[in-house]
Amino acid sequence: TTLSRVAWNVGRTGHMVPFAQLEPVKISVVTVKIKKNHNEEDLRRKDVREGDEVIITRAGDVIPRVVSPTAKAQRAKGRRPVPEPPADCPACGTPTVKPEGGVWTICPNRASCPGQLFQAIKHFVSRGAMDIEGLGEKQAERFLSEGLITSVADIYELQMEGLLGLEGFGEVSARNLLGAIERSRQQPFHRVLYGLGIQGIGFVNARALTGELRTMDRLLAATPEEIEATPGIGPILARTIAETLAEETTRELIERLREGGLAMEEEGLAPQTTGGPLRDKAFVLTGTLPDLAREEATERIEAAGGKVTGSVSKRTDYVVAGEEPGSKLAKAEELGTEILDEAGLLALLAA
Repeated sequence: TTLSRVAWNVGRTGHMVPFAQLEPVKISVVTVKIKKNHNEEDLRRKDVREGDEVIITRAGDVIPRVVSPTAKAQRAKGRRPVPEPPADCPACGTPTVKPEGGVWTICPNRASCPGQLFQAIKHFVSRGAMDIEGLGEKQAERFLSEGLITSVADIYELQMEGLLGLEGFGEVSARNLLGAIERSRQQPFHRVLYGLGIQGIGFVNARALTGELRTMDRLLAATPEEIEATPGIGPILARTIAETLAEETTRELIERLREGGLAMEEEGLAPQTTGGPLRDKAFVLTGTLPDLAREEATERIEAAGGKVTGSVSKRTDYVVAGEEPGSKLAKAEELGTEILDEAGLLALLAA
């Protein structure tokens, strides 16, 4: 099919994320129109450009992805240049920067970029994090535009009076939302940590870190070397996590959430399962699954005796891929690791 345009969005950590807009094409009953690329280096490596005829495949019969331009496109005269990330953030207009040695161009305006804040709120309230039902994308956009929320911590300061002042918000809907927010205060520490959206702390690493260090205070005081001692976290990622946790804005947010009554200590023991159909099998999760939240998938794998890790290696038995997977899927294909979709995972769990 034809790649008609490459557009850019800003992620919750400020990364410029490219989207390939494609002429609709059907692959194994799935119609593909838009495909998110992993990062700008992914675009350059594949050498795909606007106007190119490109090859699309369903990796492992699971996830559609752009493979490369066709030979015809590569030979075409007047071919457009490789897409470059925007010089200014599409959400706030701040000049973008690319850290030395990095693969992402970023918007440095973490404090007040509305695009980053919207993505941060969307992540924080998601099923795998704080699971606040009733605070979806439309409500988040509205609260931002009305000035009710300027930080995820503001969610815990919403009041009935403020909600009733919004058109279309009745007493029942306001009470339901406030009830969901109140229930979210009972979420365990690993969900709170995951909800912060810190680069490198996905759901699996959040569980690993809270299982090892147990409390937020110990995590905040940890050196990069102590963080690296956590299974699945290497030296570069450990340094990134330590630097982010040391930032004043991060610590201010954590203190506000602590004051809001959120858990800052992991309770209970890490799961210990010696049997089950997935005993001794190593899994990596990537992308968004249709029905299972990341936490539920992880807990079900662990309950069946398997182990979920944050990175793909030769020791990985299965990669479970959902929509918009990252570089883990490419790594799995490179290593020949078996790729499953949600249905495949459920079949293993039921074996």
